[in-house]
Parts: sequence; C-alpha cells; structure tokens
Amino acid sequence: MRFLPHVTVATIVEDRGRFLMVEEVSNNRVVFNQPAGHLEADESLIQAAHRETLEETAWTVEITGLTGVYLFRGENGVTYQRTCFIAQPVAHQPHLQLDDGIVGAHWLTLEEVAALGEQLRSPMVLECLTDYLNKPRYPLDLIR
Repeated sequence: MRFLPHVTVATIVEDRGRFLMVEEVSNNRVVFNQPAGHLEADESLIQAAHRETLEETAWTVEITGLTGVYLFRGENGVTYQRTCFIAQPVAHQPHLQLDDGIVGAHWLTLEEVAALGEQLRSPMVLECLTDYLNKPRYPLDLIR
C-alpha cells in the first residue's frame, strides 16, 4: 500500500506579542490551532496559507517566511505534512463569514496558548510557536 500523507499548511501570525489563533470544533470538541488547512488542487503552499488564514480568521496577511516542515501522525492514524509559514497581519475583514466549524479567531499570548494544554488541536500547535520563537526562520524562496 502506498503511503500518502495529507499536505497541510499553517500560518503563525504575530502582532505585538500576540498570536492569531483559531477556535474551532473538531471531532465534537472545541480546540485551538493556528490558521491551518489542507492544500487544494492547483494552488501553491503559499496560496493555501493565504486562503486558509482568510477563511478561518477574516484576516489578510503578508506571508514573510517559513518556520519549518513537520510530520505528525494524528490520533486518527493519518499522517500530516505541515508547512508552517510566518505572516504579518495586513487587514481585518470582519464582514467575511468564517469557515464552517470555526467558533472564532483570537489574539493570544504564548502563555495563553500554552495554558490551553489539551485544548490544542495537536502538539504541533505549540511546537510551531516554540520553533518560531527559538529557531531560525527560513526565506520563502526555500519553496520551489
């Protein structure tokens, strides 16, 4: 059987020490995540990051860099390959309707995110933020 990981993107958006987080319903529970989702046909990873951020938060952003590429096996047995981007907020468009399942978007400090514990959608949420704060950031031209 051929191994087919799910290709996903996530975006870390920081503004004055707060991070744009998505509160959403997943598997009948409320969880928190970065704006994130699956790559769609005929779009680039960067386009997917823009789209997912807008659809889940109503924020347009400028993608400025890359935190890393992560592999994670979920409780459902599915392996996800997450490309985590870095972005700056550009404009909030509160008139936009958020995706189904999205409860809301919130600006949280690192301490507030860490305190969510089991409410984080996966361990990758805090891992990506920690890497963003403590490890090198990579230029977008790394992606071909």
